[in-house]
Amino acid sequence: MASSIAGSKGMRSRPATIRAFLAFCLLLSGAPLATAQAAAPTTATATLATVTLAGGTTLPYFVSAPPGDKSLTRALIAIHGYTRDATRTFDAAATAAANAGASARTLIVAPIFQVAAPEDEKCHFHGVPAASPTDALWRCDTWSDGGPALNAPLTSFAAMDALVAQIARAYPQLRTITIAGFSAGGQFVQRYAGFAHAPGAPARLRIRYVVADPSTFLYFDTNHFDTNAGLGRPAAADQSCPAANDWKFGTDNLPADLGRSAAAARAAYVAADIHYLAGALDTGSGPGTASRLLAKSCAAEEQGKYRLDRAEHYAAYDAAMLAHGRHPLSIVPGCAHSVTCVFPSPAARAALFGDRSVGAQPGPGAAPRDAAP
Repeated sequence: MASSIAGSKGMRSRPATIRAFLAFCLLLSGAPLATAQAAAPTTATATLATVTLAGGTTLPYFVSAPPGDKSLTRALIAIHGYTRDATRTFDAAATAAANAGASARTLIVAPIFQVAAPEDEKCHFHGVPAASPTDALWRCDTWSDGGPALNAPLTSFAAMDALVAQIARAYPQLRTITIAGFSAGGQFVQRYAGFAHAPGAPARLRIRYVVADPSTFLYFDTNHFDTNAGLGRPAAADQSCPAANDWKFGTDNLPADLGRSAAAARAAYVAADIHYLAGALDTGSGPGTASRLLAKSCAAEEQGKYRLDRAEHYAAYDAAMLAHGRHPLSIVPGCAHSVTCVFPSPAARAALFGDRSVGAQPGPGAAPRDAAP
């Protein structure tokens, strides 16, 4: 796939009050202003660029710095949720970098998986541009599990492969690329980790995956977690839910266009650098939980009742059946289903920036400020 950062769509303007609001939130939180170093980038100052995909289509993305910036050693690619809130997700990632004292060396990237009108009205977030005539298009709920584009011969995973390869070429000093997704973005990242393949990405790069508050997980065998019996009950034993092991919940009926067998995907997932995040309050159906968008099929509820349950169950499964403790779960105190709470928190810092010295403690502004599906 050809890709070119020269496909920039230029600068987008958003109200300058957003920057003032973010600074005000930091001030209220009690966070020391010195930790922010320079002002964190926001989508108000970011460039909207594109990567060229198969069939001449494009994937747009916000990016915080121009190509060739040699001061950048780390990239944080932040994947939006169901509402395609790329602006909010970008800003949450940038705030996280500022809180970690890492803004000066971190490139922030936020892709947009575009949806055609009129369906885009169901999953649109303010400030996110509408699809251009060349953009690859998905349905509101198909990009998050590697679904094929409606107008191009590629999957959303292949689009991410192309973006990773382009970022690696355009910023030659990068040593780490972290791909972090929240909510539906977390579903995307968790599944993508088993199928990622970025041809042309240099061997110097370390790729990390951060899976935050997804609605469901991909299991690689039938050993699901039973809330009554613990780990090990085969999901297939429940004949009332025959889809529990089907893709996207399991690897039965795996789509051929993902380009990897179930065994190969499992091996890639086990070998990957993966961290899980879950808001401590992302449970129940109260305010801030975005429970309306929680998957409630029998296959989803096989994994647990709410997102926190599902994350804890999957972490136990991973530790027992996959990476045996190399894929840690961090519970984020004070956060429900809010990317602006989870990503900037100290509890997320080890996952997003590799700072393992940071404990899981309530972060600045830890009370949920929005529900980010």
